[in-house]
Amino acid sequence: MQAFDFQTVPAIQLEWSGAGRIGERLASRFPQRKLLLVTDAGLVKAGLIEPVLGNLQDNGFSVTIFDAVVADPPEGVLQACVDSARQKSADIVLGLGGGSSLDVAKLAAVLLDSAGQSLSDMYGIGKVEGARLPLALVPTTAGTGSEVTNIAIITTGEATKMGVVSPQLYADYVLLDAELTVGLPPIHTAATGIDAMVHAVEAYTGRLRKNPLSDALAREALRLLAANLVQACRDGSDRAAREGMLLGATLAGQAFSNAPVAAVHALAYPLGGHYHIPHGLSNALMLGPVLRFNAKAAAPLYAELADVIGAPAQAPNRAQDFVDAMQALMDESGAPRRLRDAGVEEERLPLLASDAMKQTRLLMNNPVAITEADALRLYREAF
Repeated sequence: MQAFDFQTVPAIQLEWSGAGRIGERLASRFPQRKLLLVTDAGLVKAGLIEPVLGNLQDNGFSVTIFDAVVADPPEGVLQACVDSARQKSADIVLGLGGGSSLDVAKLAAVLLDSAGQSLSDMYGIGKVEGARLPLALVPTTAGTGSEVTNIAIITTGEATKMGVVSPQLYADYVLLDAELTVGLPPIHTAATGIDAMVHAVEAYTGRLRKNPLSDALAREALRLLAANLVQACRDGSDRAAREGMLLGATLAGQAFSNAPVAAVHALAYPLGGHYHIPHGLSNALMLGPVLRFNAKAAAPLYAELADVIGAPAQAPNRAQDFVDAMQALMDESGAPRRLRDAGVEEERLPLLASDAMKQTRLLMNNPVAITEADALRLYREAF
């Protein structure tokens, strides 16, 4: 067996309505009591934060709320979060929200405990020095898997993003409370769910660091996600579907944190940078073209995944059955299917292709080598 390395968070708890008891859970695990709560204004407005705050305070925590996180958070938002926490001498961090809130929480926990290391010094792989504050994460979407990854993405310019990849970004404790995802609209449920499916597929078919543990997690993630995506979109209050989606997204996060993603993400990032298309939707838009492009190399693995998701045997081979079944799932979910539907202009496709080629960390993991001309063809197919 080929040697491999696998890392993940030390503690995951799945509990319906568990967020309302988060203070009890944290108090029993950590001695620190000056808590930074990182979230976004939408969750505050929706009333999701109030019971969390009450339970934290009832269990002895003094809480500083930072609710200015936005999608694709820029460096300035992260710095404002750190400054706010420093003023209150925060000694523990809780991230509650979508991937953006969780990413800001992860980096804030590092920056608040760093010995003078700047954010710019951390960009890249394995460049974080020292420790971080205790960190707990509670996702409110079933998609990014950020709650169990060692990755955080920050917007660094008008249309550019940078990533921090380091073991220090693994949280100490993750709570999966699918009740928090009940109010997610169908289009966001679809986009974030497809995002999680992309994580599972790319972890399973990647060239680098694919291993038996990541494979097992990716298969189970894809099984759960494929079985529950459409139902979660149709009936957002379906507890079984919501818990299946959330657990599936977390398992996919564990998979791709150890067996990295590839071309779908590489082509999705420029869409987020230039058009501010949500990350999950940008992945959904590029998945079909990239699946078809990679089929020449990934066919045996696609055939295995066809059985995992129970794809009907209709095409001449099982690999095509998988691609067709994934396409059908995306269509049935109601997610937008074309770049033009998301406001992308055809004349800017060459710029997107050029930018995608900068994602070398991701492209090198793709089962098929991709040139700039290939990237442009894939964008045109998705258009």
